[in-house]
Amino acid sequence: MPLAEVVRSDFVEGVHRGSVVVLDATGAVLDAAGDVSGPIFPRSANKPMQAVGMLRAGLPLTDPADLALVAASHAGEEFHLARVARLLADAGLDEEALHCPPDLPVGEQAREAVLRAGGGPTRIQMNCSGKHAGMLLTCRSAGWPVDGYWRPEHPLQQRLRDAIEDLTGEQAAAVGVDGCGAPVLAVSLTGLARAYLRLVSAETGTLERTVADAMRAYPEIVGGTEADDTRLMRGVPGLLAKVGAEGVIAAAVPGVGALALKIDDGAGRARMPVVTSALRRLAIDAPVLAEFAEIPLFGGGLPVGTTHPLW
Repeated sequence: MPLAEVVRSDFVEGVHRGSVVVLDATGAVLDAAGDVSGPIFPRSANKPMQAVGMLRAGLPLTDPADLALVAASHAGEEFHLARVARLLADAGLDEEALHCPPDLPVGEQAREAVLRAGGGPTRIQMNCSGKHAGMLLTCRSAGWPVDGYWRPEHPLQQRLRDAIEDLTGEQAAAVGVDGCGAPVLAVSLTGLARAYLRLVSAETGTLERTVADAMRAYPEIVGGTEADDTRLMRGVPGLLAKVGAEGVIAAAVPGVGALALKIDDGAGRARMPVVTSALRRLAIDAPVLAEFAEIPLFGGGLPVGTTHPLW
């Protein structure tokens, strides 16, 4: 279904199609567009559920900032990298234990700083290195081998699959290889939104709520100084949000509801205008939503149009 359009100089230059679901506080579908029951790969939007699975398996983290990093797609800023390095050192491991591939930071400023300094791709800079560090610490705590910790048949990944299927209320429809090399499980947008609602609605002290609280307390660690999900969590009180590659995002506010969406062509520029529309269906408004409602297009360095929601 068309969810957003790109207008340049009053001419419709493109249309982004996708699917989106909005749940009320009880978990019932309040509004939806497109296919919200068919499976998608949520990509990094699965990370909060994977973090719950790691805690259930014995991940020995007590600092909420560390737990936020385990659920993060970090921008590769210095405070991210220092924290990942410390987690690895605490487990008696170094960067080479990470299975995620060498990469430059996804954050534009952090990436430019590395390049200006003559640096290049490293495993710790890869945006999923916090998740992988958490996986390694979980294996150490549970007595599982760290070799092959990323393989779907490894006991760690089996426990993480259990957590995702429990929180979404669905059996995984497919298992793929994510960009970081770890498994990614396919679930529906409705199941994804349901899981986020469970995270924010859980009782204080539960593992589910512990993950949600950690991410909301340290939004800069979850994404980065200027990341979209970071800005949403800073700008909307109580909101939990996590983006995923290929135009995915999920979010929830306790006592209000949840949403999940995917842009079919994976375009990030269409994601936040549609999120704004979805949040307003939950009667949520905040100044940050005005920043996301329309993404400006430029020509010759001047604004000449926008990407804005159709739904």
